[in-house]
Amino acid sequence: MSRPDDSDTAGLEGSGGNAGYGSRPFKRSRSHFVDRITRDGRDSWPVEYGRYRLVVSRACPWASRALVSRRLLGLDDALSLAVADPIQDDRSWRFTLNPDGRDPVLGIRYLAEAYEAREPGYSGGVSVPAIVDVPSGELVTNDFQRITLDLATEWRELHRAGAPDLYPEKLRDEIDEVMDAVYRDLNNGVYRAGFATGQREYEDAHRDVFRRLDLLSGRLADRRYLVGDTITEADIRLFTTLVRFDAVYHGHFKCNRNKLIEDPVLWAYARDLFQTPGFGDTVDFDHIKRHYYIVQSGLNPTGIVPVGPDLSGWLTPHHREQLGGRPFGDGTPPEPVRRGEAVPEAGRP
Repeated sequence: MSRPDDSDTAGLEGSGGNAGYGSRPFKRSRSHFVDRITRDGRDSWPVEYGRYRLVVSRACPWASRALVSRRLLGLDDALSLAVADPIQDDRSWRFTLNPDGRDPVLGIRYLAEAYEAREPGYSGGVSVPAIVDVPSGELVTNDFQRITLDLATEWRELHRAGAPDLYPEKLRDEIDEVMDAVYRDLNNGVYRAGFATGQREYEDAHRDVFRRLDLLSGRLADRRYLVGDTITEADIRLFTTLVRFDAVYHGHFKCNRNKLIEDPVLWAYARDLFQTPGFGDTVDFDHIKRHYYIVQSGLNPTGIVPVGPDLSGWLTPHHREQLGGRPFGDGTPPEPVRRGEAVPEAGRP
């Protein structure tokens, strides 16, 4: 997610235009900084223990992918974490959750300062997730589609003992196919519906969202995970949208044919993942709701944050273990959340 523009579209291009059938559909902004951190350092950014800092917002589904991956892979010490305030101002993501309003490692008040350090005079969007080089203070990458794949593959030597293989080579073609469809129709589809400026544009996006959800429900009816019998990158990318669905996408983005809790398969699947170490312990419903309902004032001009939905159901039995599967493959669950990174009580079920 990036800094909202004048239409409060949070990094979406082409979201303006008059309401009605002649409006222009939006296009999501591409990541501007796409350098990769790799084992061989071919982009001049080699994988190094403790060198980089991951900047996220717990409100953002794209950043939440990186949060889950970092936990599952045990990169907590190797890649430090900065959590931005879910409420942005006109300079975008800020570190006002810290007592002095500065990130304690980078020493900056705004993530935009790392963008400026990388490219002086930069005036584009400021998005999370972002990885910053601590010694120089420069942004390395904001390529949300690539960051987690590289954490799973290029950072392998720094993984914890027992870390799962989130992007197994023999399944990559199938994982990529599933992720592409989920991104097009669902991850990005909810935004296409929410920021639509014309009826037909909205209805097309709404149809794509629920067509994909129906297909996923059918796929997951007799298998525990999307690809293979273990958690993969595909599950992470689906989870971060599902966990936000009833809290924001159903009402705020008008994706309201039905709620997640009304689909028995997807609701059980989402609860299964939520209750798996590394997933639910990264989710902050308070940050999620306050960001969408306060920052996106074009969709919610009153700034009122809904009280619901009831979150207690996330902790109820899901019975998905009856389908078999091994969440971590031959590996083990991650260690408990490290001190200082736990989600505050206000954001938990």
